[in-house]
Amino acid sequence: MKCDRSYMRLYAVTDRTWVGKQSLCQQVESALKGGATCIQLREKELNDADFLTEAMEIASLCRQYGVPFFVNDHVEIAIKCKADGIHVGQKDRNAANVRQLVGDDMMIGVSVHSVEEAIEAVRNGADCLGAGAMFATATKTDADVLPLHVLSDICQAVELPVVAIGGINQSNIMQLAGTGVDGVALVSAIFAAEDIEKECRQLRKLSEEMVNS
Repeated sequence: MKCDRSYMRLYAVTDRTWVGKQSLCQQVESALKGGATCIQLREKELNDADFLTEAMEIASLCRQYGVPFFVNDHVEIAIKCKADGIHVGQKDRNAANVRQLVGDDMMIGVSVHSVEEAIEAVRNGADCLGAGAMFATATKTDADVLPLHVLSDICQAVELPVVAIGGINQSNIMQLAGTGVDGVALVSAIFAAEDIEKECRQLRKLSEEMVNS
């Protein structure tokens, strides 16, 4: 299964910081109802058993909605829950090593911050790229902001789908227009929203406008 560019339009990355009135699974379903085109489960605190249980539940939910499901970093969990994809950062295993573990069918996403990293990820067998951080973000306080021209250069340098990530919300998403990016990956803009479904409808509309403008 290779990565379609349409998967990148509204790529929701989970963060349990805002779990409260809804469980994480309920939040994800709200995002799916609102038009999320891809879900990435990112967990830094859960033990492996709880992580796997949660991954199985959300993977099943994504299958119901016909939306690809990625696991962040944890290759073993991705394999066990039969995820559609695995996403790794520059400090994690490289895509070539991940490919040996997951086989040919699972999509591999890689975080990149330069043209050089993007080309290396392609060489190692990545199927899609996440570029950023585009704006200052509280989710990753150590992330440097990526200039728009570098995002454009990355999109021009590779043929893979590219999603922009980092501090993106309704107020700045249109600044990405014309870069060649295929969509936006969002954390707090989705999961910190009072009404996740409504927020996703608006974000999906803006993302489509941004990509096509």
